[in-house]
Amino acid sequence: MSQDTVVDLLAELVAFDTTSHRSNLTLIAFIEDYLARYGVASRRVPDASGEKANLYATIGPADRPGVMLSGHTDTVPVTGQDWRFDPFRLSIEGERLFGRGTADMKGFLAVVLAAVPALVDAELAVPVHLAFSHDEEVGCVGVRTLLADLAHQPVLPAACLVGEPTSMRPATAHKGKLAARLHVRGKACHSGMAPRGVNAIHVAARLIDWVEETAAAKASHGPFDERFAVPHTTLQVGTIQGGAALNIVPQDCRLDIEIRNVPEDDPGALLDALMAVAATLEAEMRETAPEASIRLERLGDYPGLSMADDHALVDFIMTLLDDRDLARIGYGTEGGLFQRELGIPTLVCGPGSMDQGHQPDEFVTRDQLARCEAFLARLAATLAGPEAHRLAEGEFPRPAPA
Repeated sequence: MSQDTVVDLLAELVAFDTTSHRSNLTLIAFIEDYLARYGVASRRVPDASGEKANLYATIGPADRPGVMLSGHTDTVPVTGQDWRFDPFRLSIEGERLFGRGTADMKGFLAVVLAAVPALVDAELAVPVHLAFSHDEEVGCVGVRTLLADLAHQPVLPAACLVGEPTSMRPATAHKGKLAARLHVRGKACHSGMAPRGVNAIHVAARLIDWVEETAAAKASHGPFDERFAVPHTTLQVGTIQGGAALNIVPQDCRLDIEIRNVPEDDPGALLDALMAVAATLEAEMRETAPEASIRLERLGDYPGLSMADDHALVDFIMTLLDDRDLARIGYGTEGGLFQRELGIPTLVCGPGSMDQGHQPDEFVTRDQLARCEAFLARLAATLAGPEAHRLAEGEFPRPAPA
């Protein structure tokens, strides 16, 4: 494939404003048309609103397991960011290609699409699957309908590669995340009569104390996983809102809580422990105000990814790359869902760095795109080679010569 083709495709993809609050259907239609030009059929898996969709396609024989290349089509907003460039127009300065999503993760999508003609011509012995999702940036929401769809297919992929930006170094693990909102309902009264009311902010502060104490306990006692820069589960309160005026005992308070857990920890159990504290506080509140309450609203969650560093998939992918360093990532991906829901061995590996993702003047370098191109070319050669049948037998083929 030509890097000019990759750059041209990246320019097309960046021009679609697929910020998560917008529809991604125009981009999906573009990819559908592009794939169709090379005789590749694809199918949409829409969300309930019909305003967004995942896209799934298979290149090569569909009756046997293959390798899935997975990426999300949505991006984070540019609101409030100071960009030198139009974020939705690809700009190039030397080695750097600027635009929203260039690193996270339209650069990967562009390389994958540029590889399609070669994949079609390669006479693959086992398939390459393309899985493009929506609403990853708001909690890995959109891919779940695709997972449900794939669960009913007769043949699942043998392996998955999520192309999030890792500087083309495979990552075997990331933390899971659980986000929840607590609505504390107290009883308002004049602040001069404060004991007759129930101060919702004060109650919320006691819940915050629990979060802080539990976070400190995790930092001291673990469990620990040294694969992460912060090797333990973290808890924090990210936002809090409450009160109407200084001379009114606040009736309502709302706080948003986030748990990012190492694979050995159970975020559900931590949330249950928090709600046990909330139940005790609620009982105390109702001694003064029977209508008082603490209500839980789950905002979203996704599981962590945990693959052994010596898994056969790791070795297979490493031999297709030009170095053998593993990445350690601190952000979440859809990889844990593919692993947990479908049992598909999954790694994260893609061009660019999350140091640039989500930032103003986001960029990916030509070198990173070239490394991804070389990786996909060698993957295609391997899946068309004499060892490819081993993938259908639950093993990984020996890579084709470089």
